[in-house]
Amino acid sequence: MDRRNFFSSILVNNSLTSSALGIQSLEECATGSIEQYSGPWGVRQAAHLLRRTVYGANLSQITEMASLDVGTAVDLLLAELAMPEGPQNYDFESDPNVSVGQSWVNAPFYALNNYQFRSMNAWTAGRMLSGELNLREKMVLFWHNHFPVGDILDARFLYRYNSTLRRFALGNFKQLTKEITVDPAMLRYLNGNQNTRNAPNENYARELLELFTVGKGDLAGPGDYTTFTEADVTAMAKCLTGWRDVGYRSALIGTIGNQFRAGQHDTTQKQLSHRFGGAIIPNAGQDEYANLIDVVFQSPHVALHICRKLYRYFVYYQIDDQVETHIIRPMAEAFEASGFDIKEPLSLLLKSEHFFDIENEGCIIKNPWEFLTNVIVPFNLRPNPDLASTYRFWLAVFQYASLLQMQFYAPPDVAGWKAYYQSPSYYQLWLSSVSIILRQNLTSAILAAGVNTGGIRIDINVLDLINGLPDPFDVNEVLKSIQTMTLPKSFSDNQLAVIKDILIPGLPDYEWTIEYNLYLENPNNVIIRRALEAKIRAMLNYLFKMPEYQLS
Repeated sequence: MDRRNFFSSILVNNSLTSSALGIQSLEECATGSIEQYSGPWGVRQAAHLLRRTVYGANLSQITEMASLDVGTAVDLLLAELAMPEGPQNYDFESDPNVSVGQSWVNAPFYALNNYQFRSMNAWTAGRMLSGELNLREKMVLFWHNHFPVGDILDARFLYRYNSTLRRFALGNFKQLTKEITVDPAMLRYLNGNQNTRNAPNENYARELLELFTVGKGDLAGPGDYTTFTEADVTAMAKCLTGWRDVGYRSALIGTIGNQFRAGQHDTTQKQLSHRFGGAIIPNAGQDEYANLIDVVFQSPHVALHICRKLYRYFVYYQIDDQVETHIIRPMAEAFEASGFDIKEPLSLLLKSEHFFDIENEGCIIKNPWEFLTNVIVPFNLRPNPDLASTYRFWLAVFQYASLLQMQFYAPPDVAGWKAYYQSPSYYQLWLSSVSIILRQNLTSAILAAGVNTGGIRIDINVLDLINGLPDPFDVNEVLKSIQTMTLPKSFSDNQLAVIKDILIPGLPDYEWTIEYNLYLENPNNVIIRRALEAKIRAMLNYLFKMPEYQLS
């Protein structure tokens, strides 16, 4: 299966097959080194960078990035940001501890109406819809997929977990691993709160190795996975004994957290295998888990495992020998040398010749959150600015992402979403004959008359969209600007002819200028305005159904 020719088997509208729309069959492998990109830099390259690193970018943001050089642009995306305000009680008067407009994150658990969960889910979507020119939100999802939790029935635990991911999203991976190991939500999800000296529970220890740090290599012998052994799992589980979460679903305790119980900790000396140099972990009480992680991070497999995941997340799922040698290994070396500062491999990758290779443009299928935010953010879909309307709008987006099989805080299993690890399909798992219809139905509904959900209308003001373009009088410039915001590739001649025919059916280009000027001269004329709106909506509806629109 090549990088872009996947769609013809699932698209329900036969007129929109890949061949009809000019998608090329591209089997060539991407090349380019890890050295900093020095080729042409402009709107095309800036748009590619933003498609991969933020949740939706409008034309002005793309233009802003294009005015910088590649190094400055990436550094801007990696800049540290202040932590945002936490989720609020947006319209539930019944909570005696939290008034409307206040945050509930340090208040007692409140079960009635389940409003804390709705607020948390809405707030999570709101962070993705923030429009920030920063990599942090994409990395929060990356780490949620890497360190997943699920079945957590206390929104305060989810907020603390999300905050941990957010604080270290572009920070030190080793420290993040230490923090997440004793995070209250993770202690519950992987049974760390049940791990005691008399009954060691190996769940977290196994995933710490197999998924979170060194990864599971090929089987080298009985219980030996090249990167760790079964004996290591047993020993490490003992190192992690004695921790529990505090305040889960408590109507009395406001500030939740964790607690070390010395009496439940295994105080024996733990022996690791040859995969960790035969290291011995002595009893260190509440500091032992951190000492253990320091030992694990001495393995060269940690940096390689994470850099492969970063590559699949930001570039492409296929890692051949050339990519492993010339891209992954230099990233891993920089990662280790920095003491596991995640910015180092990210900066190297996102500034590289390889990242900007033309074969790496438009070869990732958007996950549901990328699909939704790329409909909403560039086209400035916003509710009324009041608190309740804003949260209900965010919640509607969260719920639609869940319908599209990507519910935040509920990944399918401890390995995360299959699209990020399931060979050979990877991203292709986001699309099926069902999900493509759901995606198309949503965009069609928005463009037809807007979507009403929870009393909030989601609609695109298409005339404001056109008015805000650099040259709204030239039909070719209009389509070029919209393509830059929505598609990873320029229109082919055939595509341009089809789309232009929707705006000015069978007419010369200057007819668009005449019609647009007519609208500007008569903005209150309902017949003229609606006629122009209808054509723009039809054009966008066609564009949103194109196979390329599913690509990043």
